[in-house]
Amino acid sequence: MIHQYKLNGYNIVLDVFSGSVHVVDDLAYNVIELFEAEPEDKIVAAMLEKYKSSPEIDESEILDCLADIKELKADGKLFTKDNYENLAFDFKKRNTVIKALCLHIAHTCNLNCDYCFASQGKYHGERALMSLEVGKRAIDFLIENSGSRVNLEVDFFGGEPLMNFDVVKEIVAYARSVEKEHNKNFRFTLTTNGMLVDDDVIEFANRECHNVVLSLDGRKEVHDRLRKTVNGKGSFDIIVPKFLEFVKRRGNKGYYVRGTYTHNNTDFTNDIFYMADLGFTELSMEPVVCAPDDPYALTYDDLPILFEQYEILAKDMLRREKEGKPITFYHYMIDLTGGPCIYKRISGCGSGTEYMAVTPWGDLYPCHQFVGDDKYKLGDIWKGVDNTEIQNEFKLCNAYARPDCKDCWAKLYCSGGCAANAYHATGSVTGIYEYGCELFKKRMECAVMMKVAQAENN
Repeated sequence: MIHQYKLNGYNIVLDVFSGSVHVVDDLAYNVIELFEAEPEDKIVAAMLEKYKSSPEIDESEILDCLADIKELKADGKLFTKDNYENLAFDFKKRNTVIKALCLHIAHTCNLNCDYCFASQGKYHGERALMSLEVGKRAIDFLIENSGSRVNLEVDFFGGEPLMNFDVVKEIVAYARSVEKEHNKNFRFTLTTNGMLVDDDVIEFANRECHNVVLSLDGRKEVHDRLRKTVNGKGSFDIIVPKFLEFVKRRGNKGYYVRGTYTHNNTDFTNDIFYMADLGFTELSMEPVVCAPDDPYALTYDDLPILFEQYEILAKDMLRREKEGKPITFYHYMIDLTGGPCIYKRISGCGSGTEYMAVTPWGDLYPCHQFVGDDKYKLGDIWKGVDNTEIQNEFKLCNAYARPDCKDCWAKLYCSGGCAANAYHATGSVTGIYEYGCELFKKRMECAVMMKVAQAENN
C-alpha cells in the first residue's frame, strides 16, 4: 500500500508497510499512481500524452522512471506487501505486563470547564480524594504486575491533582523508597490546570516529575471562554504567570503546554503561536471531543479549515527552526528511522492491558476516559483484574481489529486510533472515530513533510 500527496512543494510517496518515504518529481509521481493499475505500455502512452508539451520527457525517460520504480519495489521500498496482518492477533497473545498507571488522585476540580469530559472532575460520580493508603497500594500493584520491566510510568491526574498535593508528594516518596529494592525506576507526570501552582509545587515537580502537562488553551479570550473558575470567571490571568515561572525554572526537563481547540477557535494556530511567543516551546493542541450538539463541537464544515491550520503550523515551525527558534508540537513528533517497533505500531497505547487508570477508591479501568462506566471496570488494585472478558476485548484492540482501518494508509501510525474515542463515537472499542481519523491523517501528512524538509535542509 502506498499513500501519495503534495504538500509545501513536495511530491511525497509513502510506502506504508516498509515505512519508506520518497520525494519524487512530477513524472515519477504520476507513474507511481498508475504503476499497479495499468500495464507498462499504457503507462508509457499516458505519460507521453500528459507530457507532450515537455520535450525533455520522452519514452526513454519514462522507461528509466519505470525501471527505477521496479528496482525500489524489488528492494522492498515501494509497493511492499503487508506482512503484519496475519500476525496481528499473535502480537496480542503475547504476555503483557502493566507498565503505567494513571492515578486519579483527585475526583474534584477548582475549575468549571464547559468541555470537561470528566464532568468537572467528578467522572459522573462523587467528589473524592485518593488516600495515601490507596496510592501506596497502587504503587505496589504496579510493581507486582510489571514483570521484569524497569521503567514504570505514573501519571497524577484528576480532576485537579494539586487539590490533593500532600498525598501526591507522599506517594512519590513511597515509590522512591521501594524502587531500588525491586529494580524499578519510576517516572512521574503531573497534569495541572495551574490554579494551585506555587513555589512548593514547582520545586517538587522539577525535582521529581519526568514530565508536566500544563493546561492552557491559548489566547486570553479563547482560554477564558470555556476554562472558568467555579465563580464563572476566566482563569487565564491567574495561571499564565505561574506557568511562565514553572517553565523558566524547569530547565531542560520535559513539559507540555496543552490546549484544546473547539468550533470557537478553528484558527487554533493563532493560539499555538501566541503561546510560543510567550516563551512556551513544547506545545500540544487537541481537538475537543464532545457531543455533536454542544455549541463548541467541531463540525464537518470545519475540517477544511482545520486541515489548512495544520499546514500553516507545519510551515511556520520550519520557519522558526531555520531562524533558530524551534518549537515542538506533540502531534508532529515522529521517528521515521528508529521506531517505534512494529508491535507498538500495531497495538497502540496498551490501554486496558499495559496501561490502566486507578480511581480514588482503587478501582481499575482501561484508561481515564472509561472511568465511571461500570461496564469497563476491570477490577481493583487489591484483587487485580477479574473482568477478563473486557480486558481480552482490549487485548484484541489493534490496527487490524477494526474493519474500517483495513484500507487506511495511516493505520501503522495511529495503531487503529483511540479506543475511548471509538467507543464514545460508535459504542464499540473496535469502531473508529471518523472525525478524529481525518485530523490524524492530516497531521501525519504534515509531520512527514516536515521530516522531508528537514532532511533537505540538512
